[in-house]
Amino acid sequence: MNAKGKVFKYGANVDTDVIIPARYLNTADPKELAKHCMEDIDMSFVNRVQPGDIIVGGQNFGCGSSREHAPIAIKASGISCVIAPSFARIFYRNAINMGLPIMESTEASEGIADGDEVEIDFATGIIHDITSGENFTAKPFPAFIQKIIAADGLVGYIAKK
Repeated sequence: MNAKGKVFKYGANVDTDVIIPARYLNTADPKELAKHCMEDIDMSFVNRVQPGDIIVGGQNFGCGSSREHAPIAIKASGISCVIAPSFARIFYRNAINMGLPIMESTEASEGIADGDEVEIDFATGIIHDITSGENFTAKPFPAFIQKIIAADGLVGYIAKK
C-alpha cells in the first residue's frame, strides 16, 4: 500500500477543533465534514486539496477533543496520509479505526516543505520527498493495522472476518 501526493504543512498542536470545527458536528456525513476540513487553520484547504494529497504536521497532531469526525473529515477530503512527529493518542486510534493512515516521523515533519510532492510506502515506512529527493523513515504499521487500513477501517475489517 502506498500514497503519493502534494503536501499541506501545518505546525504543532493542530487540534480537532481546527481540523473540523464544532459548529459542523451536527452531521456525521463524511462528504459534508470534508467541505469544512481545516477551514479554521487554512480557509483555502478544501479548494486546493486533491485525492491522494498528504498532510504534514508538527508535534501532537490531533490533540483536543476525542471526536471521530476529525479523521473522517481528513480522509473524506482526499488526504491519503498524515505525517507528524507524534499524534494525540485518541486521534491516533480514531484514525486507524476510520482507515486513515498516519505515520510518525520527526525527520519527515521537519524536512518536508509545504507543496512538496511526497510518496509513502506504508509497508517499509519509507517517505520519499520527490521534490527534494530526500528520503525519511517512519515506523511501518504492524500487519494487523495495515489490514485495518486496507479494509477502509475497523468496521470494514471486522465485516471481512
